[in-house]
Amino acid sequence: MFGKKKPTPQIDKEQLELIKNAQKRIKQKKRLYFHFVLFLIGSAFLILANTVLGMGTRLNEILGAEWFLYAILIWLFFLLYHTFNVFVTYKFMGKDWEQKQLAKLVDKQKKRIEQLQENLPKVAPVTPQPTTKEVLTTKTLNTNQELTVIVAAAENNAIGKDNKLIWHLSDDLKRFKTLTNGHHIIMGRKTFESFPKPLPNRIHVVISRQQDYEVPEGVIVVNSLQDAIDFCKNDEQPYIIGGGEIYKQALPLADKIELTRVHDNFEADTYFPEIDTKIWKESAHKFHLKDDKNDHQFSFITYVRK
Repeated sequence: MFGKKKPTPQIDKEQLELIKNAQKRIKQKKRLYFHFVLFLIGSAFLILANTVLGMGTRLNEILGAEWFLYAILIWLFFLLYHTFNVFVTYKFMGKDWEQKQLAKLVDKQKKRIEQLQENLPKVAPVTPQPTTKEVLTTKTLNTNQELTVIVAAAENNAIGKDNKLIWHLSDDLKRFKTLTNGHHIIMGRKTFESFPKPLPNRIHVVISRQQDYEVPEGVIVVNSLQDAIDFCKNDEQPYIIGGGEIYKQALPLADKIELTRVHDNFEADTYFPEIDTKIWKESAHKFHLKDDKNDHQFSFITYVRK
């Protein structure tokens, strides 16, 4: 019968680090010993070479002293420096010293980050994403909330066809990401289904009348726009992102419109409502030319309620 194989002893990272450190110290001490022996032999040779053999007479005349003494003193300096590194520097600047210094630097960096955070504008905390979809019924409004409609619409107010965008504007996508990042985004079911997957770093609130509507973990389902707004009460600036019917319901409640006006007309099956200038005032306008990343001329326009 075969005997049982003894288990191989395991060495953890700390033990391995101690072994490596010990091996390094042994090498340092060996080099120091070699240096010391070489210094003794070399010093004896220099003394004999100068006094017994008479070598270096010319150097003595130039330097005005025994030249080998300078050589020995310089060599002695390097020997003392080597000894200091092996024994003194290691003792005061070894692993423990490195860890203490690292802890100090980390602590200093944390304090600096805290100071920077204190100087940043205060942002309302984002509600944690629930682990299951839920339908909310509590209606508590936040008077400090700025409900914002964000949309890209053509000159004829076209916004989409067959549940898809009908143009490609790279700058518009970047602006959408920048504005909505870290906020709640409210949308209808069809708009949500047009995404290949939920957008990162945003809380998706989907309006659907289907009671058994299946969504990925963390996506919120509500029955109405008001329920969606109520759910976002801790977000100072939730965004309405579509589609057409949700935009119609949201405009009377919204405080701001972030519009990307595409300067062309398109055939579509979904349109954005006409903006009533008696109600809305333009507060910002930036025009962009067509280029290799944007298929059409467009303008970023911000409207605020009068």
